Amino acid sequence: MSDFVHVNSIVRQIWGKSDTILFIFAGAAAEFSLNKAVDWLYFTGKLPTDPLGRLFSTVQYARMIVFSTETEANKAIDNMRSIHTAVEQSRGGAIPDWAYRDVLFMLIYYSIAAFELLERSLSPGEKEEVHNVFFRVGQRMGLTDLPKTYKSWLPVRERHLRQDLTYSRYTPDLYRQYSKHLGWFRFKLLVEAQKLLIPDFVSELLGFRSFSLLGPAVPVYKLSRKLKLDGLVKKLLLPSKYKRQILALDNFSTRT
Repeated sequence: MSDFVHVNSIVRQIWGKSDTILFIFAGAAAEFSLNKAVDWLYFTGKLPTDPLGRLFSTVQYARMIVFSTETEANKAIDNMRSIHTAVEQSRGGAIPDWAYRDVLFMLIYYSIAAFELLERSLSPGEKEEVHNVFFRVGQRMGLTDLPKTYKSWLPVRERHLRQDLTYSRYTPDLYRQYSKHLGWFRFKLLVEAQKLLIPDFVSELLGFRSFSLLGPAVPVYKLSRKLKLDGLVKKLLLPSKYKRQILALDNFSTRT
């Protein structure tokens, strides 16, 4: 039985480390707050009332897809689509295809950006691998107009940013929820991490300055990983409610 993502794929390396995943969702949290379809995430009430719970729910789906057989991954994707269909029926409208594409585009962009920040630059072939995995997820979901290659995806991604993001009344509210659930210190870390990852246009919409206070700390954190001290750092910084779930992500890449 074949895997949805090859066991030696760079995608498994990216999604097999808790800190990389945390940076992926730090960036995605910024874009979610600006997306013109964010009202759909507010409809169920799950995002504003429990943004961290929503994050780990999404992580579970991503892990299931990346580290499962093709059959199991397809079931997970189908289930994800059925959940959104139920929300559409409850609201009496359809989530636009471009909103689904935006989520896929975020996963592609921040998978690459987070890994390159914490590890190394990816080769063109590795970036193509990342794109291909989420392209297949989108195909399974029935999405149309998906760029077939990483190179063709780049201008489409830029166009989506310009067309689909805006600073709305949901943006500051969502950031207040982030602050409420993370606490002041961890919230500040989130914002500083976002500055290291998000595109310039996203930064402009959020009114962020270009310099991140975390920038000088990244090389230190990389050293702590080599010295096997990163576990202590994460235990100190992670919310206690989700600490065990986050740290467990580090072991997931070894499973097949």
